[in-house]
Amino acid sequence: MARKPRDFDAELQALMDKARKVKSQKTVQLGELVQVTGADALPMEALAGALLAAVEQSKNSPEAVARWTERGQAVFQQGGKRGSSKAGAAEPAGKPASDNGKAAAAGGGA
Repeated sequence: MARKPRDFDAELQALMDKARKVKSQKTVQLGELVQVTGADALPMEALAGALLAAVEQSKNSPEAVARWTERGQAVFQQGGKRGSSKAGAAEPAGKPASDNGKAAAAGGGA
């Protein structure tokens, strides 16, 4: 019995579509995270500066990332109610599938 030839173009297109969908979902989750932490109240420039500082600090201080991760996990475990903890975040729409500590970095003190 002969094998069916593969349609590489269709497979590539399907993979590209899936990658686009994943990127879009990640963008939405990051936007929700900004809202959950209350960071949307900051000016865009201040938020960008805080995130850049967090990225720089994460390269030099793994213990800071560990602290941010704990703080971020606490936000999601407590329902993220503003003022209910020292994390001080709004109600989360849902925990991002894989935040790799970014949740804590966005809401943590950098």
